[in-house]
Amino acid sequence: MGSSKSGSSRMVIGAKQTFKAVTNDKAAKVYVARDAEEHVTKKIIDACNSKSIDIVYIDTMKELGDMCGIDVGAATAAELK
Repeated sequence: MGSSKSGSSRMVIGAKQTFKAVTNDKAAKVYVARDAEEHVTKKIIDACNSKSIDIVYIDTMKELGDMCGIDVGAATAAELK
């Protein structure tokens, strides 16, 4: 489909970008690291719940970062529609 990235999904990484994707109805699915600080993830989780967006919990920020192909941990990430 014109994209050279492997897989069909586009991702945003980080709390600010994830929250923006959720509030703008662009997020298909949200990933949250269980070890991320609650003050970072709570408003994202609340927004997902109010918009009925699936949340997938990942054990650690490092694991979520690895999943997203970055070298640092990530508190949250979103798969875009």
